[in-house]
Amino acid sequence: MESLPRASFEQRRIQPFSKPGRFWKGNLHTHSTRSDGLKSPQEVCRLYAQADYDFIALTDHFLPQYGFPITDTRPFRSPTFTTILGAELHAGQIENGSVWHIVAAGLPPDFAPPTADESGAQIATRAREAGAFIGIAHPNWYALSENDIHALGPAHAVEIYNGVAVDANDRPESWHILNVLLDRRQRYFAYAADDAHFTPNRHDFRRGWVQVKAEELSPDALLTALKAGAFYSSTGPDIYDIALIPGERIAIHCSPAQRIFLTGVGSAGQQAWGNGLTSAEFDLSEWSSHYCRVTVRDHQGGRAWSNPIWLEG
Repeated sequence: MESLPRASFEQRRIQPFSKPGRFWKGNLHTHSTRSDGLKSPQEVCRLYAQADYDFIALTDHFLPQYGFPITDTRPFRSPTFTTILGAELHAGQIENGSVWHIVAAGLPPDFAPPTADESGAQIATRAREAGAFIGIAHPNWYALSENDIHALGPAHAVEIYNGVAVDANDRPESWHILNVLLDRRQRYFAYAADDAHFTPNRHDFRRGWVQVKAEELSPDALLTALKAGAFYSSTGPDIYDIALIPGERIAIHCSPAQRIFLTGVGSAGQQAWGNGLTSAEFDLSEWSSHYCRVTVRDHQGGRAWSNPIWLEG
């Protein structure tokens, strides 16, 4: 199997692990009583701070029945907990007739409501130009297609895990659609979120999160890191480091796991397994995929996912 042209395989730590700063735990998709959530914005922020989160984006549904809210969480910030203003945007329709769901973290408080004829692509563009990190929300939950994603235009990331969907319709993971895009060399990051509404029969709170590497706990620093892909996602395990090392190998260090996977184009994959496994190395010398990504799975079935690691150029 012919290997692809590579970036240098001198010792090189992979983003975000190569960046200065520390990891901050956060949720990018959350709801309150400003839309269809069951807890007030103040209570939502209190619960996440109490659960040792460092930040959240409260992304209430940006719809007319809720008054197009950009929920102001700034009063609930503290030296150890911050918030990013945002919303879940809706405009136009996807191929199956559903309205678009677009996570926009980092919106200005005066972001304008959509016009009657505004499309999903148009509102996403406005949000991105206003400074927001754009996430393609829960594709598997409502059967978003590849054509839909192409029609949306530039976005930062695909929501590859959604905690609400675990109990809503058993479609929490959206890696399939992102794998297809990555195989075609389309570059998106991947993030997990719980999409908490605090609905008693769904147990959505704290089901998925991101760990963002930044030098300080501020909305601007977090947004800069998110847009650069300086984060990984998890439903349980921690990833401590990923590095390319001489000899065309990749090394992973993590919290105790049952399996560590390296996957790429199509069915390309390698794995390591063990009881309390905390590290693994994989050979990339004959790896024919133009990218790889890491998955860590623990004994409880929790997973942590790296962003795609591009091996070309």
